[in-house]
Amino acid sequence: MTAPIIFDRKLYAARRRRAARAGTESFLAREVGESFVERLGAWNQRFSRALDLGSRRESFPLLAPLAGHWIRTSAAGGETGETIVADEEALPFAPESFDLVVSVLTLHAVNDLPGTLVQIRRALKPGGLFFAAMFGGSTLTELRRAFAAGEAEASGGASPRVAPLVDVRDAGALLQRAGFVMPVADVERIAVRYRAFSTLVDDLRAMGETNALSQRRRSMLPQRVLQASLAHYMEQDGGGDGRLHTTFDILYLTGRAPGLNS
Repeated sequence: MTAPIIFDRKLYAARRRRAARAGTESFLAREVGESFVERLGAWNQRFSRALDLGSRRESFPLLAPLAGHWIRTSAAGGETGETIVADEEALPFAPESFDLVVSVLTLHAVNDLPGTLVQIRRALKPGGLFFAAMFGGSTLTELRRAFAAGEAEASGGASPRVAPLVDVRDAGALLQRAGFVMPVADVERIAVRYRAFSTLVDDLRAMGETNALSQRRRSMLPQRVLQASLAHYMEQDGGGDGRLHTTFDILYLTGRAPGLNS
């Protein structure tokens, strides 16, 4: 069965590259990277050969000491390890190539997450560890709600502007389905209050996470829709201090390949 094409993968990759070239640091990517490394460090294990799937430039320097040799699918944020051009949906690695595979804030934008997880499990040596952080759950639920209401009011319809995301229960089931043993999925919620909508947009751009949906509307966002959406955002999720409340749910996925030490 062919997975639905939800994301424009070429556009998403281009936006990630543009964000990397701009060099603007994302506080969110840094915070998730720090939490990721703390969690991974709890395994108290040093790995020999590791694969990094598109982790953020704020994150990878923290990960680098955990393995003797790295192969990376993104050059953003450091030159440690060997870099290749590869898509997470079509990994060009032989079975049992790595004892660690990691990804920080990338896998939420693949079209075939079940298939990608199977490929990752196959690329791991017996007993190898997979560890990832990805946007999921209620991430940007306030923005989604505001745009739906604003477009319905201003234009009588709605177009996709915020990506659908996996929730924590589905993530755990996908790990099991992919053949991982000791699968664990949990969620960490980060609540942010933005002074202005433009600041939220700036943060999303800094991460390369603006709208890359394949069914997105290609035309510019009409001013009347934006104004109506912002009015709904402030009414529903604005604080008494005039700031916009925004939710980011970070799903942490862990699993081992069947075999030794699993």
